[in-house]
Amino acid sequence: MKKNELCECFSPNFPQQHQDCMPGLEYVMDPLPKTMPREKTNQRFLGKVIFITGGDSGIGRSIAYHFANEGADIVFTYLYEEKDAKETAETIRKLGQKCLLCQGDFRTLKICQDAAKKAMEVFGHIDCLINNQAVQYAQKDFLDISEDQLRITFETNVYGYFFMTKAVLPYLKKGDSIINTVSITAYKGDKNLVDYSASKGALVSFTRSLSQQLIDQGIRVNAVSPGPIWTPLIPATFTKEEVSFFGNGYSTVPMRRAGEPNEVAPCYLFLASEEASYITGQVLHPNGGEIING
Repeated sequence: MKKNELCECFSPNFPQQHQDCMPGLEYVMDPLPKTMPREKTNQRFLGKVIFITGGDSGIGRSIAYHFANEGADIVFTYLYEEKDAKETAETIRKLGQKCLLCQGDFRTLKICQDAAKKAMEVFGHIDCLINNQAVQYAQKDFLDISEDQLRITFETNVYGYFFMTKAVLPYLKKGDSIINTVSITAYKGDKNLVDYSASKGALVSFTRSLSQQLIDQGIRVNAVSPGPIWTPLIPATFTKEEVSFFGNGYSTVPMRRAGEPNEVAPCYLFLASEEASYITGQVLHPNGGEIING
């Protein structure tokens, strides 16, 4: 393989585009994110049920595909992205697995509890919870971060993780796991995403603290901290010009490109598997080569 060949095949120049909605729609993106598994299945999760928040698109969609490819049935939540959610469910079923969709605004305990109960009614067990839903709103001036924006960001990114964990935890057993999606911004910060970065920093501490509390129950808690990944959050957050820059030699990443969802999803497979049986309270960093001391 020639130098930079991998980078080139995974790093298209993204055309200028913007979406006036959050967390964004995948089916209108150009190019579409790469979400399908690149490896053949070995059925590591046959008979397992994986519960994913924000599973309709982007990283969440790719996580769902990867687990389904390994024999797992999938439960996933989504906000309003009906077309993306239906496409994700159809693909999971084409992979030979069952899928349960749960639509709603998962920022309160009751709606999380209702979804967990529905999953138990349909499948009878939950073996792994993946907290993945998120929103982010760019603001160049800290003073422009409104009270409403701060509330929505933390309710979605932090409260949603707490509440879904509280809803699903009673159904988890020894050997099961919880995996949280955090972000490189939790470690590096981001001058235009102050509230988002703060919410993700809270989730790193949540992961580490909860892992200590649940260790005697045999439930492992870990996290994945992606770098810049081509998902609907990007065109929903940034201007057309910024989106084009995102895909054209992303200068802050040593690999000089944005990542794809299917380069992140395998981290979740590993953390949920028996291969990671001695790992808890830790964070994996698929970020294109950034050195993160955390």
